[in-house]
Amino acid sequence: MKVIADICLIPMGVGVSVSEYVAVCQTIFTEANLNPQLHGYGTNVEGEWDEVMTALKRCHEKIHAMGSPRISTSIRLGTRTDREQTIADKIDSVNSNLTGI
Repeated sequence: MKVIADICLIPMGVGVSVSEYVAVCQTIFTEANLNPQLHGYGTNVEGEWDEVMTALKRCHEKIHAMGSPRISTSIRLGTRTDREQTIADKIDSVNSNLTGI
């Protein structure tokens, strides 16, 4: 099953800046071909359910290995059965409505 996920992973106990940890996850998501789209408070990814969850687990494993003793992750998931939809499709749909405003 295809899924679009909005993931916010927060390493704890590593100080205020977490950009190096975000970069590690971006690399993991890219290597898993999940089309990561970074935004101000997380990352959107798309792909098969199991592949997304496997990559997220790899993020946790890698960040723990980097020294973070605790990680808090929030995930929003969306699936569809009526048709396939990408992150770009969702953005294009909103943008097309903005042209008439």
